[in-house]
Amino acid sequence: METPGSQSSLHRANLERVVRAVRMAGSLTQAEIARSTGLSAATVSNIVRELKDGGTVEVTPTSAGGRRARSVSLSGDAGIVVGVDFGHSHLRVAVGNLAHQVLAEEAEPIDVDASAAEGFDRAEQLVNRLIAATGIDPGKVVGVGLGVPGPIDVESGTLGSTAILPGWTGTNPGQELSGRLGVPVHVDNDANLGALGELVWGGGRGASDLAYIKVASGVGAGLVISGQIYRGPGGTAGEIGHITLDEAGPVCRCGNRGCLETFTAARYVLPLLQPSHGPDLTMSRVVQLAREGDPGCRRVIADVGRHIGSGVANLCNLLNPSRVVLGGDLAEAGELVLAPIRESVSRYAIPSAARQLGIVPGTLGGRAEVLGALALVLSEMGDSTLLDGAQTADAPAPA
Repeated sequence: METPGSQSSLHRANLERVVRAVRMAGSLTQAEIARSTGLSAATVSNIVRELKDGGTVEVTPTSAGGRRARSVSLSGDAGIVVGVDFGHSHLRVAVGNLAHQVLAEEAEPIDVDASAAEGFDRAEQLVNRLIAATGIDPGKVVGVGLGVPGPIDVESGTLGSTAILPGWTGTNPGQELSGRLGVPVHVDNDANLGALGELVWGGGRGASDLAYIKVASGVGAGLVISGQIYRGPGGTAGEIGHITLDEAGPVCRCGNRGCLETFTAARYVLPLLQPSHGPDLTMSRVVQLAREGDPGCRRVIADVGRHIGSGVANLCNLLNPSRVVLGGDLAEAGELVLAPIRESVSRYAIPSAARQLGIVPGTLGGRAEVLGALALVLSEMGDSTLLDGAQTADAPAPA
């Protein structure tokens, strides 16, 4: 039996510390593991050897700084994770392993306004189809990450009131999908998952404090503070779309007037251009036309950027993040939208905070949320499960 403070207890804690570092990063050299865990190089070397012998990690030759090194990642057959992302008009599912490799991914259109039950049915079918396509035993699934475009109550797990998914209000998405798939399901809103996705795989890599701004049917922000998603006690942190810009402005879906969302979200912006560009205009098409030189689309995107910059300046003054990552279709506009954002930030933010801030486009596009859902499972799963599973697998069969 391990007792607190014993040698075996300390060894177990070090094992878990190394596994956690590798699990969150996907792969690390032994030198990087030593730096991130604070363990000595010799201790890391011994632990990696033990984990490799137990089948928990894989070690492959690589190079770092021009020198030969060894890259450590979790074993590809240690388990798989599933990400599910519900957008307003799409369902996207990805299956990955614990080494951060995406094994299968697919998206399909869906009308989430139809009914929550239909949405969960479609998700269940797509998850099962993709797992079957990988040829991996479904029993290897350690968890599912689920993203929804609305606030999740931290205590109850239910979806809060939202005009984007009115038919889903009061449902418990995690409970619903877990009952269908028979595995743990971790739920978060799409902006938080976008932040996680960009933090682990995209434009947020290397930053410990960042804000991911997503502009789509609504406007939200995923906040990362000291490397962790900040949700707030009620799960509503990051509702940047409801910062008031104009008290006499348009009425927002939240009931207030002149929210940032009413000047930037697609539902408010597209009608400005539809008289001249037709009723079937989408935000991605506006971005495409702006990149091709359309003056009206360029003007609207610049205006949207300036308004977003006002909200980002508020975030700067309150939280002082080191990086802001812009996601959604608008990120494809590049400097057409980023330059106006920077202009507003330099005007309204505290100068010292503005100087320290990097504003970059997301690199994952529409995949940010589903990859963030994979990262959510990787962050929530326990290291003891991996270690105990490897020990069980290595144990001799009973006589």
